[in-house]
Parts: sequence; structure tokens; C-alpha cells
Amino acid sequence: MKLLVTGAAGFIGSHVAEKLLKRGDAVIGLDNFNDYYDPAKKRANAARLAAYPNFSMVEDDIRHRQAMFNLFEQEKFEAVAHLAAMAGVRNAMKYPDLYVEVDLNGSQHLMDAARAHHTGNFVQASTSSVYGHTTQIPFVETDPCDRPLQPYAAAKRAAEILAYSYHYLFNQNITVVRFFSVYGPHGRPDMMAYLVAESVAKGIEIPLYDNGQMWRDWTYVDDISDGVVAAVDRPLGYEIINLGRGEPTLLADFVRYIEEMAGRKANVVPKPRLAPDFVKNHADISKARRLLAYNPQISVQEGVARFWEWYTAANPL
Repeated sequence: MKLLVTGAAGFIGSHVAEKLLKRGDAVIGLDNFNDYYDPAKKRANAARLAAYPNFSMVEDDIRHRQAMFNLFEQEKFEAVAHLAAMAGVRNAMKYPDLYVEVDLNGSQHLMDAARAHHTGNFVQASTSSVYGHTTQIPFVETDPCDRPLQPYAAAKRAAEILAYSYHYLFNQNITVVRFFSVYGPHGRPDMMAYLVAESVAKGIEIPLYDNGQMWRDWTYVDDISDGVVAAVDRPLGYEIINLGRGEPTLLADFVRYIEEMAGRKANVVPKPRLAPDFVKNHADISKARRLLAYNPQISVQEGVARFWEWYTAANPL
């Protein structure tokens, strides 16, 4: 199969692309290598993928509508894994216009290009942040998700709704996958797991919101990428599907697991919980199990051990 993976030089995108490459698919990666975090980390991910003869990278931006149409016309993709986005819940409060432009409008350009060129299946990454302060726990896909707490979640939710209208009007196969607290090797340096690792390794001061009394459904990146690949392989009409572990862990315990692996404490500074943060996220993954045969394998303790092994190899202490 020939696929487009957007955001292929990013954290989750590079894992998804590599999984597809290993099974023999032809993958075109798309990334703009922006400077939200150090582009050198994205270049390293791209170099990892470039070792596969069935991979090529296109450096462009999903906001460039005509370029997206040109790419789809040239490559004739059979499926799309759309993982490119402006990430970062807190950063979105500073630049809401950018998040709408990328996460909503950029996604629309891709949907339009896929529709124009009869792409068979379109998988669109979304986020557990769309659930906001829901009272339905665990989070289930039938929740209306109509009270997003910040522009990142609002733009992602708007893209989900737009995807439904494209399915309804144009009969496109679009599966939305909502990610829950993903961590693992090649993780973004602004994500909690990486921040804690940096803190225990280098003594860097990091904030610990609400004394770590927040629950997150930490999900190892290999399990997430398995779910995305399963969605790519199964045109389902229109579906929204949670991809998490289904077993939330207290943030304070997650920090402690990394500290135990490192044999030293993180340099944390207690901070009040921020307005865009929720106290608990917890994925109901029964739909993913039913429709995608999704079955997360990596416990949080094992995932932290794997992550720490990668981190220390990449950043010798």
C-alpha cells in the first residue's frame, strides 16, 4: 500500500511511519520541521526513516492548500495517516489563531485533496483534550465534547466534526483516533515524560502541577502506533475511536516511576493546576478493541523502563 503520513518527522508520526515501512508499505512522509521544539530532533527522526528504501520525505506545510493537492495528484495515495498538528495545550493559549490555522484549516486541505483524488481511507489524529471537564469517566466517544477548555482542543474537535460532514456529503472513509497521554522513545521535549527525565538527569527545575494529583491515561507509543495502523487498514465510514491504555495513573506515581529508574529525584516545583488541565483522563477503549482489535500491551512501569533506557542511550549521563 502507498500511504501519506503527515507529521512523519514528529514523535508519533515517526513511529507510525516506521511501523508501516517495516511491514513493506511505501510511505511518503510530510513535515514542515517547524521550531515549536528543536528541529534537529525531527531531522533525526527523518534520518531514521530515510534508512528504509520504501520511504521518502516531502518538506512542506499542510497549510499550503495547492501544494497538498499537487502532492495527492502526483502520488496517488491509497490511505492517509494525518498526524501533523500544532501540539501543546498551553502554547495554544498564546497562539490560538495558529492552532486553528493548522489543526482545522490544514486538516481541511488534506480532506479536500484526499476527496479530489479518491484516497481510500483517511485516519485523523485527535486528542483526549476534546473531552474537557466531562463528568463521563471513563471518557467515551459518545460524549458531546462541546465544552473544550482551550484552542488546541477546540480546533481538534472542529476538525472531527468537519470530518463527519465530509463523510456524510462525499462518502469519505474518515476514522478519528483520540490519543491519551502518549509517551515513549523519541518523545517531544515539552512532554511530561521527557521533562521529568531531563530533570532527574540534569537537575533542571520543572513544574509539578497540583502536586501531581492528576490522573492521566499514560499510553506507550508502540501501542498508539499499533492502533493507528489498525485504523489505516480498516475503512470504517466515519468513526471516532479512543486510543489509550484504559488504566489511568496518578501523575505523581508516573514521576516516581522515572525517579526509581534513574535512582535520583526530579527537581520539581509545585504549581497550581492550570485552567486548561483536567483532573483525570481515562479512556474507554472498548470501541477500539471491537473495531480495531486494539489491545495495548505495555504497562506503565514497563513503558517507563523502555523510555528511560532510550533516554539514557540518547543522552549519556
